[in-house]
Amino acid sequence: MNKKNIILLAIIIMLIVFITFLSKKGKVSLKTQAVASASGLFETAKKADSKGDLLETKKAYQRILSTATDNKIITKAQSALSDVNMRIIFSSLETDSTLVYEVLPKDSLQKIANKFKTTVALIKRSNNLSTDTIRPGQHLRLWKGKFSCIVDKSQNILTLKSDDEVVKVYRVATGKNNSTPVGKFSITSKLENPVWYKQGAVVLPGSPDNILGSRWLGFSLAGYGIHGTTDPQSIGRQVTAGCVRMSNSDVEELFDILPLGTEVTVID
Repeated sequence: MNKKNIILLAIIIMLIVFITFLSKKGKVSLKTQAVASASGLFETAKKADSKGDLLETKKAYQRILSTATDNKIITKAQSALSDVNMRIIFSSLETDSTLVYEVLPKDSLQKIANKFKTTVALIKRSNNLSTDTIRPGQHLRLWKGKFSCIVDKSQNILTLKSDDEVVKVYRVATGKNNSTPVGKFSITSKLENPVWYKQGAVVLPGSPDNILGSRWLGFSLAGYGIHGTTDPQSIGRQVTAGCVRMSNSDVEELFDILPLGTEVTVID
C-alpha cells in the first residue's frame, strides 16, 4: 500500500470515529433532554397535586408516559398515575366517567347502585357518606365507567380498566403449575372476611390459616376467584391452588369498586 492510500485510509478511519462520537453524543444529549423534560413534568404534576387539581396532575403523568423511554421514569410515572386514578375514582370530582344523580323518594343506595352498575361502597366514598341514609332531592356523584379486569398469568399482574382506560396495575399471585383457568369470567359473589372451607374444615376469618384474607370476589367458575392473603410474601409468584391472590389492601380497594357482573379475563 503506497503512502497516498495509507493517508486516505487514515482519513476514513478518523471520519468514522468522529461520526460515531457525534452519534453517541447526540444520543446522550437526547436522553439528557428527555430526563430533564420528565423532571419538569413531575414538578408540574407535584404542583398541580398540591393545589388539589387531580385532572391536571393526571395529564402531567400521561405526558411523561407518552414521551419517556427510560424504564425507571416510566415505572415511577405509572405508579404515580395509578395512585391519581384511584383518588379520582374515590373523589367527588366530576369527569367524563361520572354523572350526577338526583335521589328519588323511594331510592336507596343499593337500588341506585344496581341501576347504574356500581357499588354502594363507591357511592358512599365518592360522596363522603358515613351512613346509608339518603334523602329525596339529594345529588350524588356516580361513576358510570364500566370496570373490567385482565389477569396476566405470565407476569402475575391484574390490570384494572374503566371502559378502555387502564386505571391501575396490581401485582398478584396465580396458580401453581399453571392451574389458574384461562378465559372470560364474571364476578358472581362478594364476601367480606370470608370463611374458608378447606376439605371439610372451617377456617374462620382472622385466622392465620385462612388463606382467603379479608375479601373474596368469586368467579362464575365455581371454586375460583380473587381474594386477599395471609401470606403477602407470596404475591408475584405462581403458588395458589388456582385463584388470584392479592394483598389485603389491594383486594379491599377492588372490592369497593367492582360490582357483581364485572368481567374478568384471565390470559396465559
